[in-house]
Amino acid sequence: MTGHYAQVAFTDAVRAHQAAQGSLRGYERMAAVPEVADRLGENEAWFIGERDSFYLSTVSETGWPYIQHRGGARGFLKVVDSRTLGFADFRGNKQYISRGNLDHDGRVALFLMDYAARTRLKIFGRARVVEAAEQPELVASLTVPGYKAQVERAVLIEVEAFDWNCSQHIPELYPREEVLEAVADLRERIADLERENAALRAAGTTS
Repeated sequence: MTGHYAQVAFTDAVRAHQAAQGSLRGYERMAAVPEVADRLGENEAWFIGERDSFYLSTVSETGWPYIQHRGGARGFLKVVDSRTLGFADFRGNKQYISRGNLDHDGRVALFLMDYAARTRLKIFGRARVVEAAEQPELVASLTVPGYKAQVERAVLIEVEAFDWNCSQHIPELYPREEVLEAVADLRERIADLERENAALRAAGTTS
């Protein structure tokens, strides 16, 4: 966890519970750094670029949090620079809950999962929306070529802080295409062995 992530996440109420449970002292040392926004490094950029989905949390006008799953081609969430993320926003069910929430409050939280490696990255940020009609070149630069989805806008996120979370309780899951590929390789190997065994049996019968 970065010091600035602790500064953002550890409110007075949170700190009160940490004090009651005996963890406050250790976290206070972590948070005792200059209040400067985090910058994404090479590890974060690589991890983000490998994802084909993430969870996006926004805040409604009534104060309710709203979490939405965003998916696309691998790498559709792009690292624009060390402080900025961006992605093309595809047309969905036309509810526009996240879109409307961002008109009210730009604060967002992102949750990125790698179930196979049991790794997760959490990001606090401030988002702004760019409609396709306003800046078509920017929106086009964030679009994944060949991905079949209608792009309506782009979302740019100024990174405030991030945290690599522990692997505890994350289920070890693998993408369907990787499992199918592994199963196909095993089936091919089994077929080769069956043919080899059949040939050996035939040779033993004729000898």
